[in-house]
Amino acid sequence: MRRKDREITRIEEILDIIGKAKYLHLGLFDGKYPYVVPLHYGYEYADGKMVFYCHGAGEGHKLDLIRKDPHVCVELECEVELLSAGEEACRYGAAYASVIGRGTAETVVDAREKIHGLSLLMKNQTGRDFVFTEQMAAPVTVIRISVPDFTAKARKKQG
Repeated sequence: MRRKDREITRIEEILDIIGKAKYLHLGLFDGKYPYVVPLHYGYEYADGKMVFYCHGAGEGHKLDLIRKDPHVCVELECEVELLSAGEEACRYGAAYASVIGRGTAETVVDAREKIHGLSLLMKNQTGRDFVFTEQMAAPVTVIRISVPDFTAKARKKQG
């Protein structure tokens, strides 16, 4: 990381950023160009590894790319705000907090893990606990994104 003065290393602060972000941007390999898609997500942290859960339809470009190459990149950001410099265009900037990680994505087959992932997703998106049955989870595709390698940084608003 180039800007060590903005690096965040405490896991509590990193989890705070992930909890405040609204979308996870999932980067996939798509031949000559990367493919990035914004997704709602749930997450958990265990054994030094971040795990995200996303959901979607049972088919589509995103799933085709994951099956072809499961290596992914994730990006999340929050607290984004323009920092004004008045009449000096080159002095403008932004306050932000962000997390970037690398890992692998795969579809979840186990019904209990699908329910767990959907529960985490709904808790993160709504702040509420929902109960899912196997029947409710069956038609939904749940994607597990395991991210053992991640960094975070922030630029706080002054004053």
